[in-house]
Amino acid sequence: MSDILLKRDGAVLEIRFNRPAKKNAITNEMYGVMADAIEAAENDAEVRAILFTAEGDFFSAGNDLMDFAAQSSGAFSGPRHVGRFLETMLHAQKPIVAAVAGNGVGVGTTMLLHCDLVYIAEAAKLTTPFIDLGLVPENASSMTIVDRLGHARAFAMLGLGEPLFGRDAAAFGLANAALPAAEVEPKARAAAQALAKKPAEALRLTKGLMRDRETLLAQLRHEGEIFAERLKSPEAAAAFAAFLGRK
Repeated sequence: MSDILLKRDGAVLEIRFNRPAKKNAITNEMYGVMADAIEAAENDAEVRAILFTAEGDFFSAGNDLMDFAAQSSGAFSGPRHVGRFLETMLHAQKPIVAAVAGNGVGVGTTMLLHCDLVYIAEAAKLTTPFIDLGLVPENASSMTIVDRLGHARAFAMLGLGEPLFGRDAAAFGLANAALPAAEVEPKARAAAQALAKKPAEALRLTKGLMRDRETLLAQLRHEGEIFAERLKSPEAAAAFAAFLGRK
């Protein structure tokens, strides 16, 4: 069975992480499937909203560290789809809703900042351990997390690696509501269905007015350049070696 499940529910496209045994860590192939799905949805007039959700008790553990380790050592070959996925999310004109019933790590957190509605479990933890891996923030998160949380809270997440619990994510403006875990997906699905019934062009234009895509894209690409350099750094190599040693 695929690590990404795609399902149409009326006018809503559901993209479900389906790798629970690996805490829904995202591989290169999974990024490609998600990017293709969003691109197809953008070109399909019958799709009016997109819903991200996940199987198991993790939303996503972020990028698969085995992929990172392969890139750090130079063993990775072939096209990398993560950048295409991130840019596709950023450019999406249709509303994106996230149901976060479990923890989100790395891109499992930063992708939420490009969603239009986020519903999260009260006890879920969002973490961004980029520095601990010898890396830097990605997905324009050095800008979006600061915009949502303010510098002090953002630096606690990015610098100290402190978790942000679901109840605080809602209180601080990163999520729309914090709920018991069992209620998260039904709430998010209902919101996606409600959006799908709105006048599509008015919704598209409103979403475009609410975000400066060009500024975000420039930040995303600037971060990406530094991130790629850091993947080859001694600090990153040591972090990935420690990870592989634990494996």
